Amino acid sequence: MRIGAVFPQLEIGADPGVVRDWTETVESAGYTHVVAYDHVLGADPANRPGWKGYTDQSLFHEVFVLFGYMAAITTTLELVTGVLVLPQRQTALVAKQAAEVDVLSGGRLRLGVGIGWNEVEYQALGVPFSERGARLTEQVGLLRKLWADPVISSEGRFHEVVEAGLNPLPPRRSIPIWFGGNAEAALRRTGRIGDGWMPQSRPHDRARAQVEVVRAAAVEAGRDPAELGFEARLTLGAVPEKDWPGFVAGWRELGATHLGVNTMNLGLARPEDHAAVLRDVLPLLQDS
Repeated sequence: MRIGAVFPQLEIGADPGVVRDWTETVESAGYTHVVAYDHVLGADPANRPGWKGYTDQSLFHEVFVLFGYMAAITTTLELVTGVLVLPQRQTALVAKQAAEVDVLSGGRLRLGVGIGWNEVEYQALGVPFSERGARLTEQVGLLRKLWADPVISSEGRFHEVVEAGLNPLPPRRSIPIWFGGNAEAALRRTGRIGDGWMPQSRPHDRARAQVEVVRAAAVEAGRDPAELGFEARLTLGAVPEKDWPGFVAGWRELGATHLGVNTMNLGLARPEDHAAVLRDVLPLLQDS
């Protein structure tokens, strides 16, 4: 199992030196990848009674710019979006940005994508919220075409590309696309067209059933389910410390290939404390 660190978006602040120090500590500690969340806008809850979720006070570094910065200060870390809210972004632009990060990092990008939940954000970015599922499926096919060939033509419900292409292309002529989400549609989509799934639950019976839905959908699509990856997420602040080894072992038994360790909501006072916790906890998780 490859163990990565979740970038503490909400608690690390905007100092580039702090971001650099955290990234270098994570790589030197032996983590294999870094996972970063994506949000473009935060909603002001003042006139939205009952609003739940991120707000205008929630700090989010833009993932592609962040990964361009990280690509320059690392040599081995895989850079993973967990997840990019793909339908609210222009597909060709995402293809370009992702290809560029992959080029600058030497082929170290993994693109986790999902449909998101924030209708306010979709409205501001000019994308119909109700179309996000159908748009996502079409986007994945177009991304792969744009990464594979210098010039393409493609026409779908939401996109039209006529004899155009990216330059430079990603080194592998492809970038792994993983999916987030727990809905039945997200699980089946992963099995049909995804390279992996990124659950955020404990390794309980429901998680086992969800893994089987993903694998069954892969078989139905004529794919080998053994080729799919699974990245669990261990949020240290939500799982008692005595249960961390069991969490890791449980997901390993379910077939997880990757694990992301999240240090947010631990009550850490300083950004550098996140890096310290990650450095100290890795040996425990590796032995689980």
